[in-house]
Amino acid sequence: MTFIKELLWRGMIHDMMPGTEEQLDKEMTSGYIGFDPTADSLHIGNLLPIMMLVHFQRAGHKPIALVGGATGMIGDPSFKAEERRFLDEETLKYNLSCQKKQLEKFLDFNCGAHSAEIVNNFEWFREFSFLGFLRDVGKHITVNYMMSKDSVKKRLETGISFTEFSYQLIQGYDYYYLYRHKNCKLQMGGSDQWGNIVTGTELIRRKDEGEAFALTCPLVTKADGGKFGKSEKGNIWLDPMKTSPYAFYQFWLNVSDEDAGKYIKLFTLLSREEIDEITREHMEAPHIRLLQKKLASEITLMVHSREGLESATEASEILFGKGTRETLKKLDENTFLSVFDGVPMFPVDLESLKSGINIVDLLGEKTQVFSSKGEVRRMIQGGGVSINKVRVEDETLSINAGDLLNDRYILVQKGKKNYYLITGK
Repeated sequence: MTFIKELLWRGMIHDMMPGTEEQLDKEMTSGYIGFDPTADSLHIGNLLPIMMLVHFQRAGHKPIALVGGATGMIGDPSFKAEERRFLDEETLKYNLSCQKKQLEKFLDFNCGAHSAEIVNNFEWFREFSFLGFLRDVGKHITVNYMMSKDSVKKRLETGISFTEFSYQLIQGYDYYYLYRHKNCKLQMGGSDQWGNIVTGTELIRRKDEGEAFALTCPLVTKADGGKFGKSEKGNIWLDPMKTSPYAFYQFWLNVSDEDAGKYIKLFTLLSREEIDEITREHMEAPHIRLLQKKLASEITLMVHSREGLESATEASEILFGKGTRETLKKLDENTFLSVFDGVPMFPVDLESLKSGINIVDLLGEKTQVFSSKGEVRRMIQGGGVSINKVRVEDETLSINAGDLLNDRYILVQKGKKNYYLITGK
């Protein structure tokens, strides 16, 4: 299947310049997408552009990921309500290095002529003087042309600086530079980038009488109208230290049926036949959530590796009663805290655990997880207390430092669904 046909059935095309499909059918083509370096990690809002590059390479073309070391110093005004703060060069360099490592998980950089490539536009802008830019770029694009872009029109009402107004010229020059030096003839991106992208094609036409093309994907939405890619705590990051594989897996596992049916096409490499089959099975028993489970597994595997997926699925089982003490001990602290996010915490002095504390004293007096020692005893006698997923059967049990998970936590379970964390201080 050709690149365009692949994207069409997956619902990944919003706008496409005439002649784009013919160019891609004619020859192997270099195409690029730009990524914003204002954070030290990409997030799932970046996943759709990344998947476009993946499909582009799988179709036999050469993908280029442009990380905006120069443009990141200015900020894209496209459909933003206000000016973005500037980042210093050292911060940008660090962010770029982190994002580059993440992009290398998705693209093949050693496959001959269509090997992926990462470029940084700071490399060609650092020596570009202001006067040189005005002469070589600014003279070719009129102010009327720039002001006709919807992304600029919306900002004129609230005010836009010359810096952000000039952003489309800078992104346009990126395209021109890659056209001249990398024979790049296609720029892709989100639908909000259309105006910036076609400025690049116009610059190529006016400066070199060249022909270049544009293709955008739709902005991802949720069926309920909510913003995609956000949780109550903010962005869902690709960095496991910012969003644990467990929290990442849970995000996809909890999407609606309607969204799962759309996202599995957008964010996985499953074939049309595989998606049709899993969708059919899901419709027969939607309560089992096969579609969500497949979606969550495929994306977590792609972003976090087999080990990350196994950690996420094992952690997911803990809250449903299938976890064991051994499972808990395998969880790193980040994942552990993700699983028990929002669980009531009770501090205890770590020094006091060295000699051991009686279970009744610990839960009913030292931490007051239970309202009284009597309640602790009654719950233990009824089989309703577990420590680190092991049922407590003896009220004389002593809890010591050896019971700590990640050298700091003790998980208390009261009944089937009530969890508490004792945390060392």
